[in-house]
Amino acid sequence: MSLNDPQWGNRGNDSSGGNKGGKRPNQGPPDLEELWRDLNRRISGMFDKKGGSGNGGGNRPPVEFNTKFLGGGISLLVGLVVLVWLASGFYIVDASQRGLVLQFGKYKESTESGLRWRLPYPIQSHELVNISGVRTIEVGYRGSEKNKVLKEALMLTDDENIINIQFAVQYILKDPVEYVFNNRTPDDAVMQVAETAIREIVGKNKMDFVLYEGREQIAVKASTLMQEILDRYKTGILISKVTMQNAQPPEQVQAAFDDAVKAGQDRERQKNEGQAYANDVIPKARGTAARLMQEADGYKQRLIATSEGDASRFKQINAEYAKAPEVTRSRMYLETMQQVYSSTSKVMVDAKGQGNLLYLPLDKLMHAAGALAASPESVGSSAEMPAQVRSGSVVSNETPPQVVDKTEARSRDALRSRDREVR
Repeated sequence: MSLNDPQWGNRGNDSSGGNKGGKRPNQGPPDLEELWRDLNRRISGMFDKKGGSGNGGGNRPPVEFNTKFLGGGISLLVGLVVLVWLASGFYIVDASQRGLVLQFGKYKESTESGLRWRLPYPIQSHELVNISGVRTIEVGYRGSEKNKVLKEALMLTDDENIINIQFAVQYILKDPVEYVFNNRTPDDAVMQVAETAIREIVGKNKMDFVLYEGREQIAVKASTLMQEILDRYKTGILISKVTMQNAQPPEQVQAAFDDAVKAGQDRERQKNEGQAYANDVIPKARGTAARLMQEADGYKQRLIATSEGDASRFKQINAEYAKAPEVTRSRMYLETMQQVYSSTSKVMVDAKGQGNLLYLPLDKLMHAAGALAASPESVGSSAEMPAQVRSGSVVSNETPPQVVDKTEARSRDALRSRDREVR
């Protein structure tokens, strides 16, 4: 039976159990299900060597094999399969993605966003990689800071102290080809690199620096070091940010650490108080020392100038004395006595003279007597003074005063020696 037969599809099917011995009325298209069964019977008849007596000895009509019909169906089927196979090469790349085309498992090219086509599998395949999404890994904790991973968080500092550090690393992809093909597990590599970098930086710094003032610096240094290591391994990853979530001593020694912090604060406070006291005392002491040095230097200069002046005056007097010894001696004596009597309130009168009256400076004596009377020590002095002097009268050689102290006796002896030298 050929496909070109006008009665094809209108004949009854004896084995179907319906319309026995009759023909299908010429109405509507042929039944596809019946056509498929008929095609199966014909194909089975080609391989039946007994001419239809193989399946249970049933009476089956002989099948007429048509090579044209078989060739046309297979071509249609093959064409349909080829069409579906070629259509499987289409794929869509999103704007945030990059497509990587593989040919027999080897990288061939990268594709941008849009509808793309490649050779179907198994010749070529593709992978879609998100390059704009920010990826995050957590070191020392998972999800929340309370869910600690002590194996990752505990680190040793340079001063041999253990601290608990938790931080997060955010990164993006800068080269999807390196990210996919150069490393088997790039995300695990980022985790290991982050832990390695932080441990290296923490191990080179003191505990106080890591816990307090150096947290931002440590994050910056860790980001730089991680990027260097990832570039060395060609992972195609770009570190965008490293965030220090928490840094504290282990819970087992938290109380002791708090006590140590308080002691350090007390020490700093006492140091500040001592420094403030030193800032107050030291400038005063330095000022006093400078003043004493200046006074000493002035005293030194004054003594030197006085000594030089006395030496110069002595030389001048010596020169005049060599010229006129008597005159010079008399002048020196008078000047000395003037200086001596100018600072005393007692008056000495020579009673052995020729009876000449001496006029005393009563105004100065009265002034001196008033000053002595005002002071407690003036009682003895006024008692020792002669009555004539206290009363303000003129003292003559007829009533010589009594010598009341050794100073007046020495003055009288000096006057007598002067008289002898004149004679």
